[in-house]
Amino acid sequence: MDFHPKDLKSDEHRARHPLGRVPVLDDDDVSIYESGAIVEYVLERHKNGGLKPPVDSPDFPAYLQWFHYCEGMVMPPVNTIVVQTVLLPPERRDEKALEQAKRLLTKSLVAVEEALAGKDYLIGDFSAADIMLGHACFMSNRLGCVPDEMVNLKAYVERIAARPAFQKAINS
Repeated sequence: MDFHPKDLKSDEHRARHPLGRVPVLDDDDVSIYESGAIVEYVLERHKNGGLKPPVDSPDFPAYLQWFHYCEGMVMPPVNTIVVQTVLLPPERRDEKALEQAKRLLTKSLVAVEEALAGKDYLIGDFSAADIMLGHACFMSNRLGCVPDEMVNLKAYVERIAARPAFQKAINS
């Protein structure tokens, strides 16, 4: 479906997501929304728990942190920026809210920049935390909120964007 307010607010889409938002996954008789829930569902249903460290791994706490950091810290300001620049008509946009969201987003990315020092991915190997946070960092960069000084994050975004599965998802 198109990422357009008329499609998002359609009765058909609202039957899939009560707020008319994305993402929504339809998998046979299962319909599930919320990106973190979707990723966890896919991991357990289709990857046999792959793309995440075992619970007893020393990497598991960092995995959990970065997996959830996306929705808790990065996506709220990204969502505000998208609303203020894409979804709202120009006459309803709030420049003050937009600038505040951009500042908050850049601040929230400092921790990611620091965590990536000396690593290709958030916990070393590519994991579902990179699926969650990688796309959010890609969008943050696209929105102009990743300053050039964040060299670790810029390189991470390039690695994420170069992955074949990411290319397939972004171009479909």
